Amino acid sequence: MNGKTLSEKILSAHVESGEVKAGDLVEARVDFAFGNDITAPIAIKIFKETGARRVFDPYRIALIPDHFTPNKDIASANQVKILRDFAREQGLPYFFEVGRVGIEHALLPEQGLVLPGDVIIGADSHTCTYGALGAFATGVGSTDLAAAMITGKVWFRVPETIKFIFKGTLKPWVSGKDLILYTIGQIGVDGARYRAMEFTGEVIEKLPMADRFTICNMAIEAGAKTGLITPDSITKEFVKPRAQRPYKFYSPDENANYERVFEWDISELEPLVAFPHLPENVRPVTEAKNIKIDQVVIGSCTNGRLEDLRMAAKILKGKKVHPRVRCLIFPATPEIYKQAMEEGLFKIFVDAEATVSPPTCGPCLGGHMGILAKGERALATTNRNFVGRMGDPKSEVYLSNPAVAAASAILGRIAHPDEVLD
Repeated sequence: MNGKTLSEKILSAHVESGEVKAGDLVEARVDFAFGNDITAPIAIKIFKETGARRVFDPYRIALIPDHFTPNKDIASANQVKILRDFAREQGLPYFFEVGRVGIEHALLPEQGLVLPGDVIIGADSHTCTYGALGAFATGVGSTDLAAAMITGKVWFRVPETIKFIFKGTLKPWVSGKDLILYTIGQIGVDGARYRAMEFTGEVIEKLPMADRFTICNMAIEAGAKTGLITPDSITKEFVKPRAQRPYKFYSPDENANYERVFEWDISELEPLVAFPHLPENVRPVTEAKNIKIDQVVIGSCTNGRLEDLRMAAKILKGKKVHPRVRCLIFPATPEIYKQAMEEGLFKIFVDAEATVSPPTCGPCLGGHMGILAKGERALATTNRNFVGRMGDPKSEVYLSNPAVAAASAILGRIAHPDEVLD
């Protein structure tokens, strides 16, 4: 008899039968559910249309207005008001107002609200980020969020699992962003469609949580239902001082059944860049050096953590952003903002003539705080580079890690970090 993958282990613990396998349709208990200022208003409307009076547990729901914060116009202000009013009506403690709000997928782990062993749904596709904690976390539609807010349950088809084993050692300036870009480049944007992606191997085991979050965040860009990393001592060090409730570490069985297994030695991997208009269009940064850019974005739920800002500051210190380039930096949460300020990173950024934004998704989804005009080209540490993703449909977005983004901001073209360091 086959053992269980990490997804099967977690979901088995959240169904009445206590037993699931890939392909099963199951109704699972939800440990945490959330929506943002784009998706939650629809869920709240559906919640009310059903006649439901109370959410299943006010401490298991969050409303996070992070996409257009601070509000950019009347429409976005009205969206947030729907969340604010519903949170007050339902007594939800986890509505995050301006000054307390951060990018949801950085904020919730930082606050200790999403935890190892959880089943987590969010009305946002990058909910898979929390798989880095060893949770089954996935994005859902607003209707499913409404149902979960009422019942505390959601249905799934248990996904098959693909295992990715990373061997070797990382070269300088290569990070979790490059590992996931490499993976997507190898299997394509639909290569893990409705699959769980398990990331493992000696390289993964040594990665800090920031890089693990980045990898799992972009599992959806390969079409995955979720991306997971088995929790370990690094996970525990992150979770233990933050956790708001009990949690449990699960591990896959040695004889677990995997649909496919990929094993790569990435010792020679260079920093990568994803060309427009898909995250699978991956090339080494050295093959992109002649591409001039108009804007650099460092931040987002993928790369807006303190480690990312430190990496960018290391490159930008004592340098100037190219006069033709706008460099926008987005700390992902108020806590990251404060820590970066206390460490002097903001002075480095401002001296380099970059600009620092409050925590917000901002330009990542073409929201605000850095929209591209027709014909403009951006290099971003975000997760998507679809047509029109950051503004005009005739603009272009390239994806990279923060070190490459910072070096490119200095030279005005896509660049390897080694090109700008003394």
